[in-house]
Amino acid sequence: MGLGTESWRGTRGRLLGLAGVGGLWLLTRGARAQAASRGLLTGLRVRNGGAPFAGDGPQLTTLSVAPGRAAARIEFTLARRAEVALQILETGQGVASEQPSTVAETSLKTRQVVLGAGLHALDWTPASTLPARTYVARVTARAGEATTRSDVVVRVLGVDAAFAQRSARPGDPVTLVVRTDAQSLAVQLLRSGPETEPTYANDVLNGVPMGDPLSVDWRAHMNGPAPIQLQVGDDWPSGVYAVRLDAADGRTGFAPLVVRPAAPAARVAVVMPTSTWGAYNFYDADGDGWGDTWYARWRTKVADLTRPNPSRGVPYHYRSYDLAFQHWLAQTGRSVDTYADEDLEQFPTPQALRSAYDLLVFPGHTEYVTTRVYDLVEAFRDLGGNLLFLSANNFFRRVDRRNGKLTLVDEWRNLGRPESALLGVQYIASDRGQRHGPFTVVGADAAPWAFEGTGLANGSTFGSYGIEIDARSPSSPASTQVLATIPDLFGAGRSAEMTYYEHWSGAKVFSAGALNFGGQVMLWPQSQQLLANVWDRLAPGV
Repeated sequence: MGLGTESWRGTRGRLLGLAGVGGLWLLTRGARAQAASRGLLTGLRVRNGGAPFAGDGPQLTTLSVAPGRAAARIEFTLARRAEVALQILETGQGVASEQPSTVAETSLKTRQVVLGAGLHALDWTPASTLPARTYVARVTARAGEATTRSDVVVRVLGVDAAFAQRSARPGDPVTLVVRTDAQSLAVQLLRSGPETEPTYANDVLNGVPMGDPLSVDWRAHMNGPAPIQLQVGDDWPSGVYAVRLDAADGRTGFAPLVVRPAAPAARVAVVMPTSTWGAYNFYDADGDGWGDTWYARWRTKVADLTRPNPSRGVPYHYRSYDLAFQHWLAQTGRSVDTYADEDLEQFPTPQALRSAYDLLVFPGHTEYVTTRVYDLVEAFRDLGGNLLFLSANNFFRRVDRRNGKLTLVDEWRNLGRPESALLGVQYIASDRGQRHGPFTVVGADAAPWAFEGTGLANGSTFGSYGIEIDARSPSSPASTQVLATIPDLFGAGRSAEMTYYEHWSGAKVFSAGALNFGGQVMLWPQSQQLLANVWDRLAPGV
């Protein structure tokens, strides 16, 4: 029998018969409560009492430290007397649920009041230290059995900025799009890596100043985004750069930019994980309270690469995952060309890429790659090109990129191309950084060159790593050697594996096996020496 109308009616009758009068009472009570809830709270809207910022409307308002935007007024109408609660919520990585979690800030705790029928307003003034982002203002009204919830969004504005492109060549003009209501800005370009100033947080990007600072009068653009035209220096070396923007009111913002070479100049190319930066970008450009990425809500499938980054514009965990390797390059004097990952697609053929470089280095978390990048890198290896992966969970998911936007497709292993066939290992587990452990050397006899000068032998331990880990799979090349392991880091059999293999083409491939190996390489001398040994084997003399 199909699930038609008669089938449902019969099932309902049997259920009611089994439940008896008590079941019927519960159904009736639930219907009464639902009916009573309708119309209890209506007309929810929000405003800031000053000028709207671009995108603002009845369901979204913008606050900042600028005059006129200090507080949000949340207005609504009650049909009758009710207990009303106002919550200020922040959304995060809501993979399993779309329910945001309450911010653990004293100034954001739930407020509860009893109000009568009619029009009401509740005000919220955020603390001046509250991070710039969007927050969900949720109003809940309860009267007897009736409960109604409704949301509006409040944007706390900082100095939000992003370049229109992920990379540029020396001498290129670049467009920086800025969103802020500051009256003036000091603009300074920086080169990341050679600086000696330590960086202690993931919302700061220090660097060596490049050129003179620029002072910009921003009073004409305090209610919407506007561009600033800048230019990359003609003699700037390839590398990771950023712009720093300081407002007179104390707000600061950053925006990263990769400067790629005008033409290949070194025999080693460093490929920054710019697509992964975009995928992990939780910036809420559309103002719905949720980051515009599938990490906020899986129903989101497209990520705009031209959005500012949250955390004051610094790429996701740049200090933890990417900066140390930039320091290592600068302090060891390695000569490299640096690219955004999408820049690889500018090479017309794998042969052109192989002709330009002997080694491709992926220092960060290159989780998301296009088919074109996967094809080029795989063919580069098959032509004898060497590969160095200093993170984990690389080449895990396929994305398509068009017009500055990434579309999520699927895991590469589900598409018949397991990443372990290229890297030697593939992602097996994560715990978001709850557990770390040292590597234990197991391959000093098989690859003594890797541990030369480290003082390490089989059974020795070094470092402390984790977050996400890789291990071999049945698709790993048969020649894959395990150099070190973090045994059972995430449970029995879930061990990180640092590996090396030599391909039939002559290519040499090293994978660190833990997400933060490259990101913490400067913390332990043994790790620095190990990286130098691997580098010298994969790019001798460079």
